[in-house]
Amino acid sequence: MTSGTVNAAASGTWLLGDLKVNRIGFGAMRLTGSAAFHQGAPSDRGQAIAVLRSAVELGVNHIDTAAFYFSRLRSANELINSALAPYPDDLVIATKVGPARDTSGEWTDSARPDQLRGQVEENLRQLGRDYLDVVNLRIMGQRSISEHFGVLAELRDAGLVRHLGISNARPEHLAQAQAIAPVVCVQNRYGIDAPIGEEMIRECATRGIAFVPFFSIAGQGREAGAVLTEHDEVRAVARAHGVSPAQVRLAWILHQGAHVLAIPGTGAPDHLVDNVAAGALRLTAEELELLDSIGRTAP
Repeated sequence: MTSGTVNAAASGTWLLGDLKVNRIGFGAMRLTGSAAFHQGAPSDRGQAIAVLRSAVELGVNHIDTAAFYFSRLRSANELINSALAPYPDDLVIATKVGPARDTSGEWTDSARPDQLRGQVEENLRQLGRDYLDVVNLRIMGQRSISEHFGVLAELRDAGLVRHLGISNARPEHLAQAQAIAPVVCVQNRYGIDAPIGEEMIRECATRGIAFVPFFSIAGQGREAGAVLTEHDEVRAVARAHGVSPAQVRLAWILHQGAHVLAIPGTGAPDHLVDNVAAGALRLTAEELELLDSIGRTAP
């Protein structure tokens, strides 16, 4: 790491249960290829491993992954295992269960409650861990998650999982989960051009729960991994600071509350350094007001 490189610690810290993490983390989905899942060209294995190791060197100690993050030639969990095991003591790896893909990569019906243990054990096997730091239940349209979350709570009690979270959730899901076991994080889509679910951000702040948005950089590109047309407001703020639009998007996310964490993903070393540097970018009140206006106007 060069003297001018920003460390992830510049973003500040938050607790996932009893686990302290820097607020800039890393999302592993894009490690498997040029786009999510089976789309695009496969990633370069050596480069993906180098990016993971560089992330840790830059102070990233919160990595988000899942066993269903795989492409024809790459598995995010396997790459993490190969790159980082034996794992640093302060590294927190969060994974997700619920969605399911068959061996050909096709999406299948989401997991029933009785299938969740198998998904947890698959993540353990792939990561080479005795327990998982954080497991998020990815909600797949269920009105009630009590039965699913109850199974994860049992696995937590059995020592296979340390902490629990939920993803793609509404406030009523958070209430259902909290009635069963503590929730340390909520992962929902959120960004400058997707300012939906602000009620959940406020609810998490009130309860001291981390809010972990995904697609913060990709915006409308979602799994495709790119903002198709960047907003003039984002470009203007980026020019004023001499930074990339991606940094502005991440800095805006971090300004939404001390409990808000960012997990940008990339397979490119230069993008990794750029993303981590967003943790040191401070936006003015006027710039935040300008960026906030995006959610109230057409892109």
